[in-house]
Amino acid sequence: MTARSSLTVVLAAGEGTRMRATLPKVLHPVAGESLLAHVLAAASKGEGARLAVVIGPEHHSVEQEVKRLRPDADVFVQRERLGTAHAVLAAREAIVRGADDLLVAFGDTPLISAETFARLRAPLATGAAVAVLGFRAADPTGYGRLLLRDGRLVAIREQADASEDERKVTLCNAGVMAFDGRKALQILDRIDNANKKGEYYLVDAVAIARDMGLEAVVIETSEDEVRGINTKAQLAEAESVMQTRLRQAAMEAGVTLIAPETVYLAADTTFGKDVTIEPFVVIGPGVSIGDGAVIHSFSHIVQASIGKKTSVGPYARIRPGTSLGDGAKIGNFVEAKAAILEEGVKVNHLSYIGDAEVGANTNIGAGTITCNYDGFGKHKTLIGKGAFIGTNTSLVAPVKVGAGAYIGSGSVITADVPDDALALERSPQTVREGGATRYRESKLRDKKPKGA
Repeated sequence: MTARSSLTVVLAAGEGTRMRATLPKVLHPVAGESLLAHVLAAASKGEGARLAVVIGPEHHSVEQEVKRLRPDADVFVQRERLGTAHAVLAAREAIVRGADDLLVAFGDTPLISAETFARLRAPLATGAAVAVLGFRAADPTGYGRLLLRDGRLVAIREQADASEDERKVTLCNAGVMAFDGRKALQILDRIDNANKKGEYYLVDAVAIARDMGLEAVVIETSEDEVRGINTKAQLAEAESVMQTRLRQAAMEAGVTLIAPETVYLAADTTFGKDVTIEPFVVIGPGVSIGDGAVIHSFSHIVQASIGKKTSVGPYARIRPGTSLGDGAKIGNFVEAKAAILEEGVKVNHLSYIGDAEVGANTNIGAGTITCNYDGFGKHKTLIGKGAFIGTNTSLVAPVKVGAGAYIGSGSVITADVPDDALALERSPQTVREGGATRYRESKLRDKKPKGA
């Protein structure tokens, strides 16, 4: 087999449908990443691999996503929507540069894998000029059919042009193709628009290659892997498939998912060893969870780092920018945002810790709030190690509580508290003997009879 090291990937990311949304289709999320991001993650990177992405006019947000994920990519604009082959040739400049292989993919197939791209390229090393990705459809209605003769691919027939017998074929075109880079332009430039829609169809490349005496082959994959997204229902189906994959991968890596079907993960979630996730947990993008951590039910975590042997929840919300140190405990109905909680910190229940740094082994009592927003900007609360914050405390930022300090329950702290100091801010308690009895009697005297 001849080694083929160079590759040009042309990824069509133009808009096929708006999905009844202002967000471009390829930017809709699956498992916390855009459809486009998933495909780009599967595309080859590094030396010898070039990426060209074709977008529609005015799709600046799509271009920004491409550049965020793959700064090495070239972006081309398809100004007229004249078919799939026309979209590919919008990247002619990238194709002309030459490569051993040309891979054509689409930005709305988030479930496709790098392994499938590699399998699709493999026949090119043994003489094929075109390799087409196909799948066996449960319901082939609407798909182009892959027509074989003596086991060889001879044509792709679109549903509208297929005969009655051809429509019975269940081997369908996924739209993804690989070309011998030396022959790709010769084939693509022969595609014409002599069809009912007057468009340039990439599928015609197969018949053209055959007419040129070149070989075209089919590589099969599962229907799930090549799901294209055109509706919100299809987006939900892709999410379901992706979540099943992510859960399975997590469990194979040693994560305990007590009720896997109720847990939602992001594509970039990372786990240490011996992690346990209880039912009904949602983990968004940018989350890492350390060895031995337990995430209890109904917790929601996004863009946060969870340390080793940390306990989170139940009913906890861990928001972006939060870091929980080893052995920390975040209890029920606790919210943390942009907070650094060091080793052994305990926030057991009903508290909000935002824009804060909390030293090791500090205990934060129930109902504690870091008052971080004054209506104009966010301010920081700093709490030293080993401090004790009593229940129902409001820490009005910016404020600093020293190491080992003790804050009495019910305090509103507006000034810095030194190390090892006791701070108590509370109105004097007034007790009036017999006052409750007198109060009730006055109310009963004033109460009017019903119907009066």
